[in-house]
Amino acid sequence: MATGARDDARPLVSVLLIAYRQRDTVGPALRAALAQTYEPLEIIASDDASGDGTWEALCAAAEGYAGPHRLRLNRNEANLGIGAHLSRLAQMAEGELLLVAAGDDVSLPQRAQRTVEAWLAHDRRPDLIASVLADIDAEGRVHGAIVPSDLARYTSQAQWAAEPPHVVGAGQAWTRRLFERFGPLPPGTVAEDLVMVFRAIGSGGAITLREPLVQYRRGGISRRRRNLHARDVVARLLKNNRHALVEAEQMLRDAQVMGRYGEVGPHLERVLDRERFIAELFGAGNVMQQLRIAASAGHQPLALRLRLFTYAAMPWLLAPLFALKRVAARRRGD
Repeated sequence: MATGARDDARPLVSVLLIAYRQRDTVGPALRAALAQTYEPLEIIASDDASGDGTWEALCAAAEGYAGPHRLRLNRNEANLGIGAHLSRLAQMAEGELLLVAAGDDVSLPQRAQRTVEAWLAHDRRPDLIASVLADIDAEGRVHGAIVPSDLARYTSQAQWAAEPPHVVGAGQAWTRRLFERFGPLPPGTVAEDLVMVFRAIGSGGAITLREPLVQYRRGGISRRRRNLHARDVVARLLKNNRHALVEAEQMLRDAQVMGRYGEVGPHLERVLDRERFIAELFGAGNVMQQLRIAASAGHQPLALRLRLFTYAAMPWLLAPLFALKRVAARRRGD
């Protein structure tokens, strides 16, 4: 159902609900978006080419909706990943504020209302509004609060680099102008929350609401896995490396757009240099090439080079350490 004429005192809000392989949780996530008390509101719910029944579950949850909000469904033909998926929905959206929602989380009914109230109370200046989240398990039981950093404290990119904030994208809202200033997130972006906070700090600023507005489901697609073998460490390292290469390069471009390269450029260049070293080391064809790469990277700390060389070239040396970790995990019942 389409919303009515816009009221400047009540900005149009767009909920960007992204789902991937979340057939069992996307229904409650969409119903929570439809239950928002705020108007005018549009909801764009999208499946990222899951292939596991997520799209069918999304359609089933939307069937018969006749409430006050504008609802649009989207299904990507190919998997885009988190950053590019959100960017596609942001380009489709019409709202002044864009609320991020994941297909395995639940937005509380007052989420949009509280977010708009905070934005208007700050004269629409902040470009990003985050909130506290309630930590829930697979059965929906609440286990406490997840409290992001107080983003209002961050007033410069140098401060961001010196003390990177703790952020959770599932509890964020962005302004349309922030997205339009910097453009879409590139494919391969996973830490979109970090990038968008970085952008906001260099623009209109960011704030954190102390009220839990999202139930954040532990054990989702972003969950951390235990490192019980050397290969687990390597797999995570290389996955993070692929994402970090994309995100560091993007933030360097963003720093130039906002005219703050001098504040944070050297820091990001060091991050990018380290990630390129990791990619080159693990991409080498044999041990001698890896040794040469590690030896010639004198700009990287020696301890880092030794540790990564061991994982890349001689992971068998670490077998006793990981055997002890597996024993300890079994004793804890992990």
